[in-house]
Amino acid sequence: MYRTKTCGELRIENAGESVELAGWIQKIRNLGGMIFIDLRDEFGITQIVLNDDKLQEQAKDFTTESCITVSGEIVERTNKNPNMPTGDIEVVAKKIEVLGKCKNVLPFEINSNQDVREDLRLEYRFLDLRNEKLHKNILLRSKILKTFRDKMDELGFTEIQTPILANSSPEGARDYLVPSRLNPGEFYALPQAPQQFKQLLMVGGFNKYFQIAPCFRDEDPRADRAPGEFYQLDFEMSFATQEDVFKVIEDVVPSTFEKFSNWKADKGPFIRIPYKEAMEKYGIDKPDLRNPLIIQDATEIFKNSEFKAFENKTIKMIVVPNGANEGRKFFDKMTDFAVQECEAKGLAWAKFDENEEFQGGISKFITEEMKQKLQKDYNVNKNSALFFVADEFEKAQKIAGLVRIELGKRYDLLEKDVFRFCFIVDFPMYELSDEEKIDFNHNPFSMPQGGLEALENENPLDILAYQYDLVCNGYEMASGAVRNHSPEIMVKAFEIAGYTEEDVKTRFGALYNAFQYGTPPHAGAALGFDRMIMLIEDSQNIREVIAFPKNKRARDLLMRAPSVVSEQQLKDVHIKLDL
Repeated sequence: MYRTKTCGELRIENAGESVELAGWIQKIRNLGGMIFIDLRDEFGITQIVLNDDKLQEQAKDFTTESCITVSGEIVERTNKNPNMPTGDIEVVAKKIEVLGKCKNVLPFEINSNQDVREDLRLEYRFLDLRNEKLHKNILLRSKILKTFRDKMDELGFTEIQTPILANSSPEGARDYLVPSRLNPGEFYALPQAPQQFKQLLMVGGFNKYFQIAPCFRDEDPRADRAPGEFYQLDFEMSFATQEDVFKVIEDVVPSTFEKFSNWKADKGPFIRIPYKEAMEKYGIDKPDLRNPLIIQDATEIFKNSEFKAFENKTIKMIVVPNGANEGRKFFDKMTDFAVQECEAKGLAWAKFDENEEFQGGISKFITEEMKQKLQKDYNVNKNSALFFVADEFEKAQKIAGLVRIELGKRYDLLEKDVFRFCFIVDFPMYELSDEEKIDFNHNPFSMPQGGLEALENENPLDILAYQYDLVCNGYEMASGAVRNHSPEIMVKAFEIAGYTEEDVKTRFGALYNAFQYGTPPHAGAALGFDRMIMLIEDSQNIREVIAFPKNKRARDLLMRAPSVVSEQQLKDVHIKLDL
């Protein structure tokens, strides 16, 4: 037996007992006649005392982060440490055995304030995982996983695993392809999501499905998006509407956030914001509702302005109450941000002072008539600061959205210690691609609002879909839809996006075929599990809640992947490199 107790559970009532502990040496302090060791395991730290000459001689070879086991007696400390749960006691060692010796020189210190390059931490992730904060993040992840499973079971969902080796399908990102040895020239694709499989489960008669699903997408990494692979709480329901899906999310999500965070979390029903309104008011389809600033359209007011930069442009305006107290340097820095970070041509501004007069920036171009309209219709009050973005419509929206986010940060306007949720609804079914071709805006397997009639008679760019996202504090938390369960609607929807019926049969043959055999209406969603933990933990980097993440260039520095493989391995799967 290596241990009879853990390092975190010993208390004053254990004094006088014999104990065996095991863990890692966090710190060694040699005070001459006595040596102290802080012994750490997953559950806490216990101070070990070495006052025996033989043990002190043995300790000369000890190194921090070595793994040891200690036998001894628990005694009450004379100099207690109120900052440690075990600070009332210590263990007088009688025997110590080194189970795993650590090198003398560590690549970085464990549980210190040392600033360590992320790539070095990822290369030695097995050591990094010993750091208390990261270790607790992974333990938290496990607890949230269990909470999800328990909650979904309580709600009557059945957990079902779906294949990892699947088919390639256009779902918004590049596929990871896996060559087939038994089928030369053909490839599997790692699933971007279990989309088709969960719909097929509904056709198969299952009432409610869920799984903690691994998803694989060849996307560029971001602070809130892990490269390569991620996990989502995936669920689907037969005979369900959009409202049924919302009720599940409004039950599962806030209860989880409140259980594992001391922040306040919105309870259902969550605010619902149509996509078009979100873009108009926030310039983004994942608005942070902790930020009180709203984007307003001031195009009509300034249509006859003498300010040349506004000529024939869409004018988006953000009014910051009590924002006029900042100096010129603040406004110049905001302009630099808009130009450098948002690709804006500039950022116009003006202050409305205590005397209800415009000062600075473009104030000389604001006429008395404009001033009255701004006061009456746009909530421009004393000490307000006004920021203007002028560009073509969609670009103006996007830039204003980024400026709004930055203003919220620089003015410190974001509501503290709270999770604000909303559903973004009524997404467009289609959008124009960069090549000016009609493409799916969201999920290609969604039901268009108005069904087949809308697809046949309306402008595709005017058709809305039963698609929705859950947003929390400016992050997309979940995405879902009422699914298309009609083969006729499916064929027509893909036809508008440039696919023939033969394309649909070839690329989505399983769904196309299954829909001929009595498919129930169904709907579902997928919640980003990694991102949810990142928010609960209040981390700015999603890699801090994943045990073995890849770096910013999608490399696994620990396992050294991706890597070059042998010529024989390539021959086995019928591949020849042309680099």
